[in-house]
Amino acid sequence: MRAIDRSLAAWKTSQCERLDIGGLHSRSPTAHKWKAPFRSLTLRATVGWRTQDLLEQSLFLYDHDHLLGARILLRSALETVAILIYLNQITRKVLAGTLDFHDFSDNTSTLLLGSRDNSTSIKSLNIVSVLGKCNSRYPGIEDLYAKLSESAHPNYEGVCIGYSSIDRDNNVTTFSNRWKSMYAGKHIDLIELCTTTFYDEYNEEWPDAFEKLEAWIEVNDERLENTKRGV
Repeated sequence: MRAIDRSLAAWKTSQCERLDIGGLHSRSPTAHKWKAPFRSLTLRATVGWRTQDLLEQSLFLYDHDHLLGARILLRSALETVAILIYLNQITRKVLAGTLDFHDFSDNTSTLLLGSRDNSTSIKSLNIVSVLGKCNSRYPGIEDLYAKLSESAHPNYEGVCIGYSSIDRDNNVTTFSNRWKSMYAGKHIDLIELCTTTFYDEYNEEWPDAFEKLEAWIEVNDERLENTKRGV
């Protein structure tokens, strides 16, 4: 079994399966009377489930020589990891005093409940903008997403390069599915990159930032109560 298969299988069996609100209040009654920490916990868990699911399916398509679908799913996984990176970034901004806590709370609502089809009352963030912010932490993630998007869209690469080649000497165009020959050699490396980035944000960055956020709320609770917004 490949290392990536073992990693994705272990990830699948270790997913968060429930959040106990009572346990959270016992942990820190002051911090968890506010909604933002619970949204952060929920977002972390759901991002974990979605990212693993997408990468597992991307690997399955790769193994069956369906490289276009594999790249499209990898692109979706990268978008999903970006949401967690961005969540951690804005949490750090609250701790640094550069983002108002109530704005942060609104942001967690948008990240968790945003939509583009009006199924919720909150408009989701533009993922390209989110990736632009993530690029400050992971230089190159924005370019990687752009390259995967070229495969996903019916533009020059997605149509012409993916399915045709030109013999300019003989003025002949031939048609075939070229995705495997173009990208099979790099795909597992990209899945592993996406996986390790997720692990860093999920297992290292998020717990540290979240624990510090709980402590910060406890210290600043009175001020937060005095500045909270109406329903």
